[in-house]
Amino acid sequence: YFDSSFTVTASKHLQDQYIKDIPFLKPVKGKQNFPCLKLMSSEKVDNDRRAMRWGLTCDKGVCQERISKNGKEIVEVCKFKPTIKKVEDNTIDPQSCHYYLQKYDALVSKHSLWNYHAFFQIMKFNKKLFEDYLDRKVSVFDEAHKIEDQIIQFVGFDIFAGQVDECNLNSEKYDFTDLDSMIKLTDDIAYSYADKIKNIKESTIFKNDPDYELISKLERRYDKAAQAKIDIATDKDNFVVNDPVKDLNGNFRTISVKPIDVSKFANSFFETEYQIFMSATIDKQNFCDNMGLKKDDVAFVDTPKSPFPITHRTIDLLNIKRLSYGSTEDDEIEVIKIIDRILDEHSTERGLILTSSIPRCQKILRYLSPKNTRRIRICHSKNKDDKTQDEVITEHASDPTGVLLSSSLWEGVDLKDDLSRFQIIAKVPYPNYTEKRTKAKMAKFPLWYTSQTLTKLLQGFGRSIRSEDDWAKTYVLDTAANNVFFKAQQMIPKAYHDVLGMDE
Repeated sequence: YFDSSFTVTASKHLQDQYIKDIPFLKPVKGKQNFPCLKLMSSEKVDNDRRAMRWGLTCDKGVCQERISKNGKEIVEVCKFKPTIKKVEDNTIDPQSCHYYLQKYDALVSKHSLWNYHAFFQIMKFNKKLFEDYLDRKVSVFDEAHKIEDQIIQFVGFDIFAGQVDECNLNSEKYDFTDLDSMIKLTDDIAYSYADKIKNIKESTIFKNDPDYELISKLERRYDKAAQAKIDIATDKDNFVVNDPVKDLNGNFRTISVKPIDVSKFANSFFETEYQIFMSATIDKQNFCDNMGLKKDDVAFVDTPKSPFPITHRTIDLLNIKRLSYGSTEDDEIEVIKIIDRILDEHSTERGLILTSSIPRCQKILRYLSPKNTRRIRICHSKNKDDKTQDEVITEHASDPTGVLLSSSLWEGVDLKDDLSRFQIIAKVPYPNYTEKRTKAKMAKFPLWYTSQTLTKLLQGFGRSIRSEDDWAKTYVLDTAANNVFFKAQQMIPKAYHDVLGMDE
């Protein structure tokens, strides 16, 4: 209808689903998904598959480096990198970088498919560079409930112990609870990088044997710190310092300074004439507040009824115990006993158990009966033996009675048909209340905490029912779910009213 578009989604897995259903979308995937021809050349590897297996991927290669030529400093671009004009004119060399070919092909096409990080990277940092290719009529943002988390990655600053050491700074001189002190640290980091760059360039060693790759790396770090200092210092009331992460010996590891309200930054990412935000779990009021959208400019489509039969997606609110930071060991064990009983009832089927943290996953595993323990696979983005989430799910698919246990599979995973016939919500997934940003956000947007919890809970309900013909039973054990549904009743999409008994 619009004739030109961007579609943006949250993961590679979802991109693959889009490409399968809508073949005319040209996808852009990250550098780690492509072999680096430059590294393949230097390592004398002539097979793309082998290069990927050996980790010779585009994210490891250097696309441009500074070199000395005829006594002058120049920037040399990788010989395999095509120009976007050659892609547009279809005059590319067959031996061109696979990553840039797909990226530029998407930019010159009428309809392209991006992940959030790649799309926001262009909108934040490369808008002028690609302005001739960004004039589309509509942007479709899938999984729109995740947009705030995506924007926050591009605003604020993360400070790491290695960075502080590299800049020869003493972390003990800074107050990690004070914003002004963190602005000072950010400024000192930027100044240190600027000083390093100056000293290296003026050194005899550099003049005789210049290391331009090092200079480029330091300049990127300087730019990031300097920009963060400006963003934070010019709007101090909107930034919060989270508690520092420390190692087992109490030494500083990392700290983040993040914005409370992202609405001031959101507009720069949404610049097409029309925007379509899609999610089964967003509420108009909260979404508009968070994204800085004027309610009169926004039409909200709330599907009046789920297209999936109610008998295929039943939710059983068992109300076993209220689980929280103050829960007793007896309460926790009683909930795990019920999990054990449900696993016995579904002894011949695959399933999913969702809870709120990795320690809770480990506790569930510790107290289950031996026969049910053997069915469990803990699955997170990072797993033991360095297995990926996809690899664990592939193993699960070959186990006829396998059960996934996770605190991170609440969304973005497709456990269709026999991959999961039952799911257990052991603990309501409240945001981490100990984070200072969470407290600050709640103070500014009172309903945000409940909205975030509801969104994650509803997303969890949908992991195992993926089509009209699919079916699974959901059990909710934590009585705190009732409190969430009561507080958030105005936010619950109509498609969930029937299974939650709100139509009665």
